[in-house]
Amino acid sequence: MDPKQLVETAWGLANSGKPFLWVLRPGSVVGSGRAEVPEGFEEATRGRGLVVEWAPQREVLAHAAVGLFWIHSGWNSTFESVYEGVPMLCWPCFGDQRVNYRLVSSEWGLGLLLEGGLEREGTERDVKRVDGGRGRGEGEGEGEGDEGVG
Repeated sequence: MDPKQLVETAWGLANSGKPFLWVLRPGSVVGSGRAEVPEGFEEATRGRGLVVEWAPQREVLAHAAVGLFWIHSGWNSTFESVYEGVPMLCWPCFGDQRVNYRLVSSEWGLGLLLEGGLEREGTERDVKRVDGGRGRGEGEGEGEGDEGVG
């Protein structure tokens, strides 16, 4: 992603109000060695969000508190998410990711496409839309017009 997309994604995630673990690897932002969240983001998400450079993906996906996996739809990550039963918000970029996304959404019904792009309003809406509810409190993510997966 580019620096503007990082800022938009961060604020969309913050505005969703959902708890999260965001793995933001070094080099994931074009032209930047170490990706930095925007000023004010940590304060806005304190107590419900954590940004790290690495996490043990399989162990994280196996945790009951995980209700959504934002994924490029690479095969290994897709398989791990399917195995653990975690709904996916898919953002395919190239190669087999588009084919894998179609399997995840159309064939298996386990995920949805990130429709809002990497703009804060779309990200906020899509994170709320796919909230799978695994490990969430009663009633959260349920309501009129909720089209969540999971």
